[in-house]
Amino acid sequence: MTDLIRLSAAELAEKLQSGEVTSVEVTQAHLDRIAAVDGAVHAYLHVSAEDALATARDVDARRAAGEQLHPLAGVPIAVKDVVVTKGMPSTAGSKILEGWIPPYDATLVEKIRAAGLPILGKTNMDEFAMGSSTEHSAFGNTHNPWDLDRIPGGSGGGSAAAVAAFEAPLAIGTDTGGSIRQPGAVTGTVGVKPTYGGVSRYGLIAMASSLDQAGPVTRTVLDSALLHELIGGHDPRDSTSIPEPLPALVDAARQGAAGDLSGLKVGVVTQLQGEGYQPGVLARFQESLDLLTQAGAEIVEVSCPSFDAALAAYYLIMPSEASSNLAKFDGMRFGLRVEPEEGPVTAERVMAATRGAGFGDEVKRRVILGTYALSAGYYDAYYGSAQKVRTLIQRDFDAAFAQVDVLVSPTAPTTAFPLGEKLDDPLAMYLNDVATIPANLAGVPGISVPNGLSDDGLPVGFQILAPAKADDRLYRVGAALEAALESAWGGPLLDRAPELG
Repeated sequence: MTDLIRLSAAELAEKLQSGEVTSVEVTQAHLDRIAAVDGAVHAYLHVSAEDALATARDVDARRAAGEQLHPLAGVPIAVKDVVVTKGMPSTAGSKILEGWIPPYDATLVEKIRAAGLPILGKTNMDEFAMGSSTEHSAFGNTHNPWDLDRIPGGSGGGSAAAVAAFEAPLAIGTDTGGSIRQPGAVTGTVGVKPTYGGVSRYGLIAMASSLDQAGPVTRTVLDSALLHELIGGHDPRDSTSIPEPLPALVDAARQGAAGDLSGLKVGVVTQLQGEGYQPGVLARFQESLDLLTQAGAEIVEVSCPSFDAALAAYYLIMPSEASSNLAKFDGMRFGLRVEPEEGPVTAERVMAATRGAGFGDEVKRRVILGTYALSAGYYDAYYGSAQKVRTLIQRDFDAAFAQVDVLVSPTAPTTAFPLGEKLDDPLAMYLNDVATIPANLAGVPGISVPNGLSDDGLPVGFQILAPAKADDRLYRVGAALEAALESAWGGPLLDRAPELG
């Protein structure tokens, strides 16, 4: 069953529908893979073998009885641990939620369960999604399957590593400033941040509510489109959910795979290349532009001057929202509770002791920063000014999309760096998201497609951005690039990854 783990979700779906394999066989193959390699990778915080196999048996029985099932029914999936799952631990990578089992499912989990996808388990992440390397998890680092001494990106390094290590064909991530796309770039996987509001946030443990967005983590563009169509759509329980149907994402991916981009205008963002980008990253980017040109696209340079201030604005808006969202973790209602070692047991002292023991250093850093930015006398100077920059970034996107159909850039300025290299330099860590953050500030969709290896032999990502609610353009362009690249390489990029175990 080793070959089963290397098939795409679309290929597995076909074999399941034809009766060539059963969901139990597919699910067990992935559970065996997890048992074999996750000790080295540490992509999972919780493996739900019994529940996954129970779902698989149910799907197999229903399919055998002739029931019409969802196209992905029986294909296993992993879920980032910031998404609440009834009956499974949901920790957001934090000691303050260690052992917490939610009484309800997130909307996207409800959709996954209803469609019959066995949930393999919950994946590791930076605590409360705060990080770019998955080194800020309270439960240990995740390792990059391409080089176990390097980071898998963050905050969703667990989901990306699970997919890259063939421990899951599909996974769910969340993207607040690049936490799906940047791990995709450094692990050689496909990561999609949908339009803000395109996938329900109900049941996501919030970090920054105006920025957070759940999305697919997969090995192919088509697989991302299939998963995106499953989890997307309007949800009345999420006040920010878009009350419109999704565009035809799977059709767009299949159209793009044919390789014809005639009439499409592609804008290269001047501000998202150059200084700070590895030479190998820029070389693969130029090669990908050449492939898009060969497919019929017109490449033009586009300037988005406010993007230069995006990182600074983001690191005021995001911590401000996080400090507000994380106030609920107070030791009073759920999760960790720590009482003071001596003196009176008051609400204030329990809260201080609980948060001091339960939050890691990076979370504390961002909560302090956000609380300061929102404090009296500083609100307008910091948070208010950052929101004005956000408006300018949105206007830059509007102006750019008046000229071109999509915008492109490298996903991340560098390949995966060694574990521990940037832990003591927060600014160096934050700079990993310089190319991904603008999309979150504007709410537009983005995808990272693996586009080769840098000079160090590690994966590189190509980012495509589209206007809000035009997610189908991501899939058309992404699938065309993927097809051209695989034709040039003679197969998927992950075929060139070192074997684990």
